[in-house]
Amino acid sequence: MTASIYGCILIASQQRSGDVNFLRSQLMAVGIGYAAAIIISLMDYNFIAKCWWLIGGVALALTAAVFFIGIQIAGTDDVGWILLPGGLTFQPSELTKICFIVTFSKHLSYLAEKDKLHTFAGVLTLIIHAGIPIGLIHLQGDDGAALVFMFMFLIMTFAAGVQLRYFAALFVAVIAAAPLLWTRIMNADQQNRLLLLFSNDDEMMQTYGWQQYQGKVSIASGGIYGKGLFEGPRVEKNMVPYQENDFIFTVAGEELGFIGCVAILLIFVLIIFRTLRNSRGACNLLGRNICIGFFSLIITQAAINLGMVLGILPVVGITLPFFSSGGSSAACLYLGVGLVQSVYMHPTDGSEKPVKVEVSKTIQGSIFAP
Repeated sequence: MTASIYGCILIASQQRSGDVNFLRSQLMAVGIGYAAAIIISLMDYNFIAKCWWLIGGVALALTAAVFFIGIQIAGTDDVGWILLPGGLTFQPSELTKICFIVTFSKHLSYLAEKDKLHTFAGVLTLIIHAGIPIGLIHLQGDDGAALVFMFMFLIMTFAAGVQLRYFAALFVAVIAAAPLLWTRIMNADQQNRLLLLFSNDDEMMQTYGWQQYQGKVSIASGGIYGKGLFEGPRVEKNMVPYQENDFIFTVAGEELGFIGCVAILLIFVLIIFRTLRNSRGACNLLGRNICIGFFSLIITQAAINLGMVLGILPVVGITLPFFSSGGSSAACLYLGVGLVQSVYMHPTDGSEKPVKVEVSKTIQGSIFAP
């Protein structure tokens, strides 16, 4: 919750630059997500995972629906949103990430129990499982989200104990397919954003790297202590395009300086530490896999977002978890928090009599970490 409060403060400061009320929708999403997290944490994750077929089906249905009723949001390159009543929008890929954590964790646990995790057939089923959402979301044009799924797949399978020879084979396959990926999969904008990392061409900078350039200037202008909250002149003038979303880190850099940026990093360290601690305390492979899945989601999105804001990675449209404006992301992330908390709250494998849980224990536990 600390991360969301910090993020809402940054969004409130950014709103001086325009007329759109991003804060109201963010607060609504955080409230809904937090309430859902408490409910999920009180449920036994073993029972939730037994409904993997329903969870996976809902995720696939919503993802597929985008191809028929999807819309494009201003400032994005993909048709990945569904218009809801009241003018609200929802991005199914954010919910699919959480659903994937459940279904893929169940899949890994099943293969481990059947001693098939080290077989080629077993690993092939995992590749197919991950390939379905990656492929569908790539076809929507949201390669940033597809990249997150790919890293979630790699981290979860590695942590589950899939043998290194399969990762080596995958690495060789990716290298061999690199020319095809460059010419057939990546579009011109994606190619230029990647080439920009190795180029000082002014025209390319103004066309493909202007957002990153302005972002770095804003961060640098903050110095050690920043210009002061609600006092950043570049924030007020909206010098960084879409700074409320993917580039929210630049608001912290300008107004709160190096100290504010370090505070964000420390919050992520605490979230990651708490999640990994829950994974170590899990009573079975399923609980451990769920925690590792949420860990992989957070660390992947945070690393890629900060990398592209600092100009060491190309811009791929990935939000900073819990901080960036985006109702779908904020609410769905808390569903993941609820799953991790459920692992903490249910220290049995489901075969024993459930332990009576008090709501106060949930609120006082690790759900406060984010």
